[in-house]
Amino acid sequence: MGVPVKPGGADAADISGRNDLPAVAGGARASWRRALAGFALAALALALACLLLGTDYALGQATLVATYAIAGLGVVLIVGQAGQIVLGQGALVALGAYVECLLAAAGWPPLLSLPAAVALGACGGAVASLPARRLGGLYFGMSTLAFALVVEEGLTRWTSLTQGAAGMLVPAFGWGGWRAQTPFAQFVVSLAALALAWMACRRLLRSRLGRAWRAVREDEAAAAACGIDLARAKSAAFILGGGVSAFGGAFYAHWIGFISPEQFGLMLSFELLMLVFLGGVGRLSGALWGALVIVSVPQLIAVARDALPGDGVGSAGLETALFGAVIVAVVLWRLWLPRRGGLR
Repeated sequence: MGVPVKPGGADAADISGRNDLPAVAGGARASWRRALAGFALAALALALACLLLGTDYALGQATLVATYAIAGLGVVLIVGQAGQIVLGQGALVALGAYVECLLAAAGWPPLLSLPAAVALGACGGAVASLPARRLGGLYFGMSTLAFALVVEEGLTRWTSLTQGAAGMLVPAFGWGGWRAQTPFAQFVVSLAALALAWMACRRLLRSRLGRAWRAVREDEAAAAACGIDLARAKSAAFILGGGVSAFGGAFYAHWIGFISPEQFGLMLSFELLMLVFLGGVGRLSGALWGALVIVSVPQLIAVARDALPGDGVGSAGLETALFGAVIVAVVLWRLWLPRRGGLR
């Protein structure tokens, strides 16, 4: 995709820093060191979880973390990089999940069904971005919320294709005679998918298009004055972000094994938005750390609840209240952290 810059205009991020190659190389090395440290910490956490909770259970939860992180990367592109409000990202995850389910059931191999899921998610992102030409801010965010409601209703009522609220069984992921049916196999596949999505997003953020997104995020008027086509930049963020989230949705369908429209309602959209804000909305690593919180904290609360004394252990809503308290604590903790620049 071309850079969304008007003819004769200059890329806002190309104005400075052309001769600082040593500084750029040093920043890249530091970024890789931080990434390696983060992955080492995640590997240590996984090893500890396998020891305490059992290997199969821990690998199953790690698979969900990786899948949620892929979907969260799409939100990072839209919200963290382009600076747009999106409240209906769950609908794009749903498009990827349903396309993958239908094509896998028809016998399509993953090398064909996954690109189709990504393509439909990108098309959904393009449709969701259309109001951005006329609306902005919270008004545009509400339009993405309406888009999510339309998609959910369409999936519910198109019973001849999606079986509506009854849901659909999803075949196991695989090709040829091999199937990813064990927790370890699913974890390896999801980790490889996360690495692929991560590298693609990282390449995007370091391109001229990524610099154009950040210029739009910081100041739309200044970006337009530098020649950046605002509408094309925003549309590109939604198209690519939608494709990435649909990619995660395709794997989510396989790992869950059953999909229905209510799984992709507004709660999933809010979870994805909360995910990236918890982990760090401006960084790719934020999707991974946010997914770790969203997936693991409810499980840890459920395990620890039995150890609580008194009659409140079985009270209705206790797990939700504890989860909310943990989320507030994480947000407050992040507010005290010093801000760091650069991409991760």
